[in-house]
Amino acid sequence: MSYIYGQMSCIMETVEIEKKLSRELTTFLKKTDAYEYVEIPKTIDYSEFLKNKLLLVFAIRSGLPYSIFDLIQHSSPFTLHDWSDFLNISYKSLQRYRAQQVRFKPIYTEKIFELAEVLDAGVEVFGSLDKLKQWLTTENYSLGNLKPIELLRDSYGKELVLAELTRLNHGILV
Repeated sequence: MSYIYGQMSCIMETVEIEKKLSRELTTFLKKTDAYEYVEIPKTIDYSEFLKNKLLLVFAIRSGLPYSIFDLIQHSSPFTLHDWSDFLNISYKSLQRYRAQQVRFKPIYTEKIFELAEVLDAGVEVFGSLDKLKQWLTTENYSLGNLKPIELLRDSYGKELVLAELTRLNHGILV
């Protein structure tokens, strides 16, 4: 019974984080140049935002506020140490970003959104972060017997992982 309660609590927490992400992204995007070129809905759904390449471009160019990264990080199966590895930035620098509540440079913002895309696609395929994390940390034959998480440091690796998730979602096993 406690397992079910724990699962429900985790699902409710994830839903709450996604609501906060949607609110924060809406506020953030309204302060960017995107407003001049793209009609921004009253509230932006986080998953839909990740699929809207034009909005992503404007968000990347503006630099992601730490508050939004913090929500993304908390809705992921990755620790802050994992994120520092993915972003190729020191853990201490990430801590400074948090303490000073500054915006990430566009290069880091782009990487954060790339990883968020993988997480969003993975949860869609597997239905939960726990199952996604298990898949990410298990060697995968179609990815050269590498663990998918090992490929997430590079854009090309991320594309391989996304392609594999798409194949899995369509029932294509290689």
